[in-house]
Amino acid sequence: MALGLAALIYFGGWVFAVVACAIFCRGIFEELRALEAGGHKPLWWVSFASLLVSVPMVMLYSYLAIIPILTLFSFCALLLIMRRQEPDLVDVMVTVLPMYTLVLPGMCIFGILTATPHSLELFLMVLLFAISIGGDTGAYYIGSLIGGHKLCPKISPHKTISGALGGLLLSVAFAALVGFVFQETVPTVSFPPFWANMLVGLFAGAAGQIGDLFASLIKRHCGVKDFSTLLPGHGGMMDRLDSIVFAAVVVFSYRLFL
Repeated sequence: MALGLAALIYFGGWVFAVVACAIFCRGIFEELRALEAGGHKPLWWVSFASLLVSVPMVMLYSYLAIIPILTLFSFCALLLIMRRQEPDLVDVMVTVLPMYTLVLPGMCIFGILTATPHSLELFLMVLLFAISIGGDTGAYYIGSLIGGHKLCPKISPHKTISGALGGLLLSVAFAALVGFVFQETVPTVSFPPFWANMLVGLFAGAAGQIGDLFASLIKRHCGVKDFSTLLPGHGGMMDRLDSIVFAAVVVFSYRLFL
């Protein structure tokens, strides 16, 4: 799996975009199915349609297409649910939830894939996954070693404050390391300064942990243990995406500043 991810990051562009689109479609399916299991009636097609439309629009046109696409399909969802025989505000909210927790991050990844030169795109994608992996690794090992007060016991009883701080520390360290490696190996390209990479490691690491907790909140609300059994021992695709999706928005914002 690690080699496959490395190959996808290296080739980037349309290769990564197509695979990412399929993965995010699976995530949308799992999240909507969980919401239905929780007794809600979301409108399914708008999330899939907005994601599929965003691939050519962002890759061929501009990341500026993100705002009109989300706005258009959100309005469609709002109108169609209001026209139901029994319109429910909660159904509007659960319909647009996957659009902002999965479709928007997917669009942000497509936006990162359009960065030029290719070495900058490669840097940003490696940065994204390094921050996410660092956060998960640090939170697990440091949290297990130190323990202590729980972070959000009503949502995720096993996560601790020490684990969260350890995850942030490793996210920052991995971000700094990625920046150093790229600066040393690709001297012809002007990469961001050391302090900026550490800062984005901090914010993206925090966003990843919030995404992880939010996914747990959805599962707890809907009464499911995992989003699916697609990945034995790991749950569903959404269980693997939870920390990456929120971090992707921060790294994409970093790309805009660059």
